Amino acid sequence: MTGTITPGTRTTVVVPRRRSTQPDPGPHPGGASTPANRWSVLVVLCVSLLFVALDATVLHVAIPSLSEQLRPGATQLLWIVDAYPLTAASLLILFGTLGDRIGRRRVLLLGYGLFAAASAAAAFATTPHILIAARALLGVGGAMIMPSTLSILRQVFPDRQERAMAIGVWSAVAAVGAAVGPVLGGFLVERFWWGSVFLLNIPLMAVIWPVARRLLPESTGDRDGPWDLLGAVMAAVGLMGAVFAVKHLGAGALPQQPSVFVPLLGGAALLWLFVRRQRRIRHPLLDMRWFGRPVFGISVGCIVVAMLALVGLELIAVQYLQLVLGLEPLETGLRLLPLTVAAMAAGLAGSRMLHHLGPRFMTGLGFVLTAGAVLTLTAMGEHDRPWLLTGAFLMLGFGLQTALFGAYESMLDDAPADRAGGAAAICETSYQLGAGMGIALLGSVMNAAYAPGVSKVPGVPTAAREAAGRSLGEAYAAADALGEPAGDALRAAARHSFVHGLHITLGVSAALLMLGGAAALRLPRATLQAETVRE
Repeated sequence: MTGTITPGTRTTVVVPRRRSTQPDPGPHPGGASTPANRWSVLVVLCVSLLFVALDATVLHVAIPSLSEQLRPGATQLLWIVDAYPLTAASLLILFGTLGDRIGRRRVLLLGYGLFAAASAAAAFATTPHILIAARALLGVGGAMIMPSTLSILRQVFPDRQERAMAIGVWSAVAAVGAAVGPVLGGFLVERFWWGSVFLLNIPLMAVIWPVARRLLPESTGDRDGPWDLLGAVMAAVGLMGAVFAVKHLGAGALPQQPSVFVPLLGGAALLWLFVRRQRRIRHPLLDMRWFGRPVFGISVGCIVVAMLALVGLELIAVQYLQLVLGLEPLETGLRLLPLTVAAMAAGLAGSRMLHHLGPRFMTGLGFVLTAGAVLTLTAMGEHDRPWLLTGAFLMLGFGLQTALFGAYESMLDDAPADRAGGAAAICETSYQLGAGMGIALLGSVMNAAYAPGVSKVPGVPTAAREAAGRSLGEAYAAADALGEPAGDALRAAARHSFVHGLHITLGVSAALLMLGGAAALRLPRATLQAETVRE
């Protein structure tokens, strides 16, 4: 790597950097090592990521319409939202390490086909169970696509400065997908039906598949020894069991369903056995020693905390905007736009910020900004305050993307190049697991704070109070069935309880974000410029 001197400076302190013991992967097939081809490859990788990011958020504004037509229960509704990210999180290690073995481009192309087929199944689902299955299949396709994009990026951009720029563009595109998702979803739901939010994937996949097949270089990692299929299955089943249990606990399964501890304990046991197996076998899927390195382990924790806060709050914010403020789906998407536009700006500016601030200060600053934005949102009430929401969403998006950028870049730089698929899988597992756990954890806090407020409304039948305690949407339906004056009392109590629960949830989220900021203090202090060496 070649050293750089910032224009206008007279001296540059060069700090020798840890050199990898792994062999240089060499030039990539198809001339991907040339500058022009590298950036063409980045465009394809970013478009691939765009599909996954779109599907993570496009369904959120369609939830009310979907609920009205398919009539899912509270747990089914949670699974409709979560089946995609949680299935993806469970399988990322499997497909990330498989890509290292059989080829990352090959796994990516297979993921395209599966994603298109699952999108068609989801669009025309007639029952909640079919939609949940289709969303889970989408998660399988997403698990094939996500680590492949990041591991190919790691291989094509071996220079850290170029890679930081590429990660900035890559993460900005993810923010674009998150921004376009709610707006596009609202537009489609208002003009067609909820299933139309999935149909867009099919023509996009048909276009990108031949382009990716032609432009993307094929690459693999270390092929020594057999691929640990048993370990991959153990990791997938263990993650799925643990997350399944946490989701049910978040939906209020305890104490009504104490059997939820069976998958929780089973999943935890499988994950423990997976870790033991990886430490003992000669050719592990994941080198557990990575987690003992402060940079890698802390980066994983920062990604989980950041995504836990973002996705959980985003889903609750959608319900607030639609059910408390009464906004239409398209209006809801537009209100969320400042959050992801700010995230795009942070992604594009990430390389420059990393250059001047270094990973530690950049990531910590991102968490502090995000916590401040979350605390600002506690000023929201039952009446619309658009300027407050816009300012808080701008700060929230910029802060979270800044924290994520610093953590992603630190994690990828610390991982060996020949194990890029496994490192990318851990990166994306952290991302998706944080998103799923955020919905479960913050949803649990929200439910616990909301339900008591509607349990003792005078003049309301017990059955109506129980229905209202499950969600704000069901409270409105019960209020409509009751009529005046009991219905009006139930509706007012439900709105007040929802806002009260939202404030408590925001407080919990802010506390978690400050913990993430404290953890970021263990990341490297050095700036990108100081770590660059002259060969």
